[in-house]
Amino acid sequence: MYDIITFGSASLDIFIKPKEFIKIKNKKKFTTGKGVCFDIGSKVDIDKIFFASGGGGTNTATTFAKQGFKVAFCGKLGDDIAGKKIIEELKKNNIDINFVFFTKKASTNHSIVLTGFDKDRMIFVFRGASELLKKEEIPFSKLKAKWLYLAPLSGKLCDSFEILVDYAYKNNIKLAVNPGHSQLSLPFLKLKRIIQKINVFILNQEEAAFLAKMPFQKEKEIFEKIDNLCPNIFIMTKGDRGAVISDKKYFYSIKAPKTKVVDKTGAGDAFASGFLSGFILKNGDVDYSISLAISNAVSCLKKIGAKNGLLEKNGRLIKIKIDKKRR
Repeated sequence: MYDIITFGSASLDIFIKPKEFIKIKNKKKFTTGKGVCFDIGSKVDIDKIFFASGGGGTNTATTFAKQGFKVAFCGKLGDDIAGKKIIEELKKNNIDINFVFFTKKASTNHSIVLTGFDKDRMIFVFRGASELLKKEEIPFSKLKAKWLYLAPLSGKLCDSFEILVDYAYKNNIKLAVNPGHSQLSLPFLKLKRIIQKINVFILNQEEAAFLAKMPFQKEKEIFEKIDNLCPNIFIMTKGDRGAVISDKKYFYSIKAPKTKVVDKTGAGDAFASGFLSGFILKNGDVDYSISLAISNAVSCLKKIGAKNGLLEKNGRLIKIKIDKKRR
């Protein structure tokens, strides 16, 4: 019996810091209002290069393993060097690989992370083997666990979303879900039916706004609309502005503590998996879960890569103020 089985992507991330680039600001053609350019045909010198594994499925599994849980990851890798490297790392972190599959039809997922842009980054994403895991390949009879954690699912793996949720629900396995765009794009009535079976539902504000079909700026209205869909815990993260949480008894609001940011990659996964770790370890204590979530995310931000800064079990927690109000 596993404590947690995670589902989602696994990737090899390549971090590079260019020496020179041109900044362009306040241009409407850029969604964020800012962009960078490089000269076509030129060679771009790189100051630093760093390799690390990523992907929502393995990032969260690593937090759970570091917090002392018996963990397995279910996903698909390419039959290549990157896939072998990820397997080595999973084993090193005591994450069970019995549910990991390989394919020759696609390479392992990769991300190229460009850093050095005013403490922010750009990510080029190659979605490869992770998207090829079919529902027929998932060994449902062997999924003996107390919890399933579903990171963003896409490609053929997204076809298994409702099936995984129904399997967990019928077999008294609790569910934590951090859905991706493909899942949030499902027909609303179908998605509503799925949400009713989830124990911990996690979205960032952009995702919540997309699901609520509301402007991003209407934070309060977005949160209330999604919270009304969820019978259990709903978490809406807001990046460096903190997070808001409802457990149907209280509303919790937290501000993100000021910290030195080395790399933002994986901070959302660190928060979500940190929260669930605390929730399980302390039998549903939401205050403790929030503290572990924030501490794990802040620790992640201090090192390059999605896993290098994750907290070990009994690691030092950050003292934070939690604004708690009865519903």
